Amino acid sequence: MAEVITELTDKFARYIGDFTFGKMPPEVVNRSKLILLDTLGAILAASSPHYSGSRLIIELARTLGGNPQSSIIGSDFKTSCVNASLVNGTLGYYCDIEPHHVASVLHPAAVCVPVALAFTEWKEADGKRLLASLTLGIEVSCRVSSAVNPRDMYTRGFHPTSVAGVFGSAAAAGNLLDLTHSEWLNALGLAGNQASGLLAWASDHTENSRPFNPGIAARNGTTASVLAKLGFGGPPMIFEGKYDFFSAFSNGGQKPDELFRERWAIQELAIKRYSSCSFTHPGLDALLDLIREHGLSSRDIAKIDLQYPKAGAHMIDNNELKSHCAQYVFAVAAVTGGVVIDDILKDRRDEPEIGRLSANMRMIGDEELDRTYPDQYESIVTLTTNDGRKLSKYTGWAKGTPQNPITDDEVKEKFYRLSTTRIPRSKAEQIVSWIEKTDEHKDLKTLMGLLKVEGRF
Repeated sequence: MAEVITELTDKFARYIGDFTFGKMPPEVVNRSKLILLDTLGAILAASSPHYSGSRLIIELARTLGGNPQSSIIGSDFKTSCVNASLVNGTLGYYCDIEPHHVASVLHPAAVCVPVALAFTEWKEADGKRLLASLTLGIEVSCRVSSAVNPRDMYTRGFHPTSVAGVFGSAAAAGNLLDLTHSEWLNALGLAGNQASGLLAWASDHTENSRPFNPGIAARNGTTASVLAKLGFGGPPMIFEGKYDFFSAFSNGGQKPDELFRERWAIQELAIKRYSSCSFTHPGLDALLDLIREHGLSSRDIAKIDLQYPKAGAHMIDNNELKSHCAQYVFAVAAVTGGVVIDDILKDRRDEPEIGRLSANMRMIGDEELDRTYPDQYESIVTLTTNDGRKLSKYTGWAKGTPQNPITDDEVKEKFYRLSTTRIPRSKAEQIVSWIEKTDEHKDLKTLMGLLKVEGRF
């Protein structure tokens, strides 16, 4: 038994070490480009000095300094690859609008795209290496989360994006550092040693510590791989032994075979359309569909009911964090037609119409919908109108998931909407053109120049 368990980390390290751009089929390459574009839109939007968390994390990088290896996106300076990963990883999740993985319950692109960019820029590598790095990071993050069991991590108060993302970060960085097998074993061990990230951010009304968790994963994973490359030792069998990673973060529901699954996780990422917890997205789609299909305005609605998997309802039922509060985001969406990060950072319940609907929105935990949770967030929305009608709609998959996809053109339009809050449309169009030919570029100089925004906060 011990021999079989001992092979786990070794086998996973070999999978990571053997990963190259050439192993990515054309459809995965194309998806990787789209995920890169969507994540960059989220990072650019988050880089605005209008947002306190962004302003402060960027100021931290200025204060710390460091060798000018990698760019801070949406700013005008470079810092060390580790600090750039921390800052851009934090920005990646700040607006809560970047790609996410439903079944693994995590946001791997927010962690791994910044790391891949930082290390590709530092090492002056080409576009193929960039795509391989971010794809590998996303694959590793999702596999580790599924193997540990994201439900177990949530039950124990851990944030899967941060805990599993540290391995994805280490993989993305290590891929560009060309780690040897023994170095990969150390990098994985050092990543596991630094795995952290509590759900305690749910009580942080500033919304600063929520996006900090992916930043932590990005920073710690890159640190692990750089140290391993330098010859620093780490636990060589992080997934086995007396103090293994599974025992630390799982309640016994671990599935180690998920480390070696054959599906491409990057193909399973969902494109977010609202700046709120992804648990709310199928219901938000149903709400807005009902309003549009029946020609309603918010003032026609007396009451909103949301039936949701009982096992997950507590995460969005009157959560004190607005981004995770169904009562709040449904009211905002009914009034405005969507949810953006500014709705989250400012409490709009003092606005009469949003306050009224928020008070008249009810969560109903439905055990029948537990049949697919957490792999799916089935939702049923029922509107009671002022004239007594009851209008209901079921949504199994949110728009933007692979099961209910949006088009590449819709992703581009989302990128333009987000990025042009920081850069001119002409620059945004150049970024789109560059990313469409990522695998043809010899370095990132042009891209990073386009992502630069002059002027100190």
